[in-house]
Amino acid sequence: MATTTGAEITQGLDAFRSLVAQQQPTWPDAAALADVSARLAASAPLVVPSEADTLRSRLAAAGRGEAFLLQGGDCAETFADANALRIRNKVRTILQMAVILTHGASMPVVKMGRLAGQYAKPRSSNDETRDGVTLPAYRGDMVNGHAFTPEDRVPDPERLMQAYRISSATLNVVRAFTGGGFADLRQVHEWNRGFMRNPAYARYESTAAEIDRAIRFMKACGVDFDALRTVEFFVSHEALILDYERSLTRIDSRSGNAYDTSGHFLWIGERTRQLDGAHVDFLSRVANPIGVKLGPTTAPDDALRLIDKLNPDAIPGRLTFITRMGAGRIRDALPALVEAVRESGAPVTWVTDPMHGNTITSDSGYKTRRLEDVLDEVRGFFEVHRALGTVPGGLHVELTGDDVTEVLGGSEEIDDAGLALRYETLVDPRLNHQQSLEMAFQVAEMLQAR
Repeated sequence: MATTTGAEITQGLDAFRSLVAQQQPTWPDAAALADVSARLAASAPLVVPSEADTLRSRLAAAGRGEAFLLQGGDCAETFADANALRIRNKVRTILQMAVILTHGASMPVVKMGRLAGQYAKPRSSNDETRDGVTLPAYRGDMVNGHAFTPEDRVPDPERLMQAYRISSATLNVVRAFTGGGFADLRQVHEWNRGFMRNPAYARYESTAAEIDRAIRFMKACGVDFDALRTVEFFVSHEALILDYERSLTRIDSRSGNAYDTSGHFLWIGERTRQLDGAHVDFLSRVANPIGVKLGPTTAPDDALRLIDKLNPDAIPGRLTFITRMGAGRIRDALPALVEAVRESGAPVTWVTDPMHGNTITSDSGYKTRRLEDVLDEVRGFFEVHRALGTVPGGLHVELTGDDVTEVLGGSEEIDDAGLALRYETLVDPRLNHQQSLEMAFQVAEMLQAR
């Protein structure tokens, strides 16, 4: 049998360039883009292949019902918010949610952040018009600036390099927090300090107290707690800007396979999952675990053809389907997809994204979501899998560790007027810290019922 050479693998990685690539910026200076791409290609990887392999095995476990994926973070990271405090708050929120899920469901939780690379977003239009002035749409800090000026809105390839540097710094902070004692399970009370008292936090403290008692009991039994000091934490983002992803792809010396070292887990969005498109082709050629967002119009045949293209060798943990249906449609739209995949026998990890299908505009004009709609979509996701005898493998949610007011509802009862208090997102609304904990408690109950 002929073996594939490194040159052939590299050539294959560039096959996407001959295909239609949706949602790409119109870079005004091809030479500047080529220069940045060359510098990125010569830069150190952000993650290493062995870490991606570990994540693949963890996602395989989630697909079998032996673990549960918790993936959370900003809808779109910004360069200005990449400071240690805000990164710590996001990591802390994910850790707290994971503790709630692990404690409530007695199940390992795979922790993954939408971090260190989520700097680009697809847009419904290439342009934005205000007061008769038309400029390129804001596509995330990796591409252009949010300010509505001609200078800011011109796509600048140098921003790709800036995204790499800030992602590297973000990863350093994440690794310090998750490996330096901050994530120690014996710190569950410390993670809650500094937050105002309310029902979600009081319930969390009760859970922390139960964990404390269990730890004291195990300590009395002579259990070694060194394993509690650190935690596995993976990073992910949508693989949207292909020039960036291609430049950070490396050939693994162990296996000869290509890995996109910009993150452990990459996903293809609902707007870029065309079977003959550039994004599907490119990610079919890297060995990372990958995901695909599936909306309510996805046909069962679409899902099966994506499996054939992205995981022809049926590797467990390789492919995750992230459904984003909307609370009003998930119970009708999801069953046919799950049934078709189940009958095919293909290993797929099913995850719900209950955020993107539930976006509304408030009476005062804010882009927002209702927490109850978000939770109802999660309930529908579990109901469908329970009815079909399949596994609900994880949760993919947009959240922040800060006390923003971007999503309606919750025990704080954020209403339309309350949105204006701390509405900080530049793109999509996120659950705040308290709402994230409320969601974790409800999902833990669903996992217990499963």
